[in-house]
Amino acid sequence: MPERDDLLALVTDQRTNFLYTVAELDDAGARARTTVSELTLGGLLKHLGSVQRSWLDVVEGTAPAKIDWADLDPDGNRMTDTETVAGLLEAFHAAAAAFDRTAREEADLDREVTLPAYPWSPPEPVVWTVRRVLWHIFREIAHHSGHADIIREALDGASTTAKMAEAASKGQ
Repeated sequence: MPERDDLLALVTDQRTNFLYTVAELDDAGARARTTVSELTLGGLLKHLGSVQRSWLDVVEGTAPAKIDWADLDPDGNRMTDTETVAGLLEAFHAAAAAFDRTAREEADLDREVTLPAYPWSPPEPVVWTVRRVLWHIFREIAHHSGHADIIREALDGASTTAKMAEAASKGQ
């Protein structure tokens, strides 16, 4: 299997696992803090949709060169009172489709892109390959899927692993 297909399969697998974790979740549950962390399932869902889109902007060359503190959305990792799980899922799926399309259409995974300069960036420009950006998105989804598991189990005892096993037994 070519590298690109492997990458997309891994990302799809991580997305699926994350989506099991937020399945059948209502808006109140998505906003609920169940640990000492500020993280919520709705905030993670919002963040992962946004992360996929913003990194693709880097790959597509449409990201700003510099992002200051004032440019950052204070609600970027928090589900606001006006947002819904349905709306955040729609944004997540749209970002996933854009990710997949970009990964399939990218002619050269070794092409270099310059990352935006953030307040925490080193003084010199940071350059990554498209491949590294795509692996970073995979890592981001996997990283936050672990957070989501803990939050969901504390919320209502739902187990992502049990949902994965159930889906596997149904051939999904």
